[in-house]
Amino acid sequence: MDKFNPVDMSVWQGRQDPEDGELALRWHDKVQPWPQAGSAAPGVALVGFACDEGVRRNKGRVGAAGAPLAVRKLLANTAWHLGRPVYDGGDVNCEDGDLDAAHGRLAERVASLLDEGHFPLVLGGGHEVAFGSWSGLNRHLLQQNAGRGRVGIINFDAHFDLRMKLEQASSGTPFFQIAEQCAAQGSAFTYACLGVAETANTRALFARAEALGVWHVLDEAMTPAELPVLLSGLDAFIARCDHLYLTIDLDVLPAAVMPGVSAPAARGVELAVIEPLIAHIRASGKLRLADLAEYNPTLDQDNRSARVAARLVHQLTK
Repeated sequence: MDKFNPVDMSVWQGRQDPEDGELALRWHDKVQPWPQAGSAAPGVALVGFACDEGVRRNKGRVGAAGAPLAVRKLLANTAWHLGRPVYDGGDVNCEDGDLDAAHGRLAERVASLLDEGHFPLVLGGGHEVAFGSWSGLNRHLLQQNAGRGRVGIINFDAHFDLRMKLEQASSGTPFFQIAEQCAAQGSAFTYACLGVAETANTRALFARAEALGVWHVLDEAMTPAELPVLLSGLDAFIARCDHLYLTIDLDVLPAAVMPGVSAPAARGVELAVIEPLIAHIRASGKLRLADLAEYNPTLDQDNRSARVAARLVHQLTK
């Protein structure tokens, strides 16, 4: 079996408006397959993590393994406004249930893309994607002798995902796993979780977050009126970091906007708050890697969730 699925470019098709020429291009006109020879000009590299094994282990509703394909289909017809190349780096899957091996393959792919100067954007998959994404960035920095630089993790999420890994990793354990790895290699665990739902996290998780020095903001405090305070807090967090990894669990959004997730939010955080924060993180110049997690196309309604995910990809890459 191949280490990675081959890049399938057949999904990149959509509307054509030849009467408007170059100004009417869409993503399907511009996305190229990732050449694995390292000869491509630096750009955005999409990688799918077609896996929901962690969701299954966390007793959630499976289906997120189909997310990378579903998001690509919506992206294909999205209007093109970028000024840099975009590559499709194919999918990493977990059909055999071996999540550790899938994490290893994703880390290898992310590290390779970073080595070539690309900005990897990983399309999950359950939020177990985070450990594989972070591991790839960590591997890249260690290989570049930049391992002493502080990596800040910013997670837009209703959940801390700091469950202790007992026998197996799951979609609820990735940041605890990262904290363990940071401790093992002597690096700082610098984690922000924004959009936390008090009702969706036990007191044990809040205590663990406090013990690990996690900066968190509750969903009820993330409103348009509070944006100046949020941006100030974000500036203070970013100032402590040399590199940033942004991970977006789509269940941070209101259920009406994002119905296609395993655990829809009772309240959630509006796009009107999330998008300015993304722009602020992007403008810092420190963002090295991003991913989206938990979109489940089997639970979507009229592709509403897929459209939002595609919009966030646009926001992350422009």
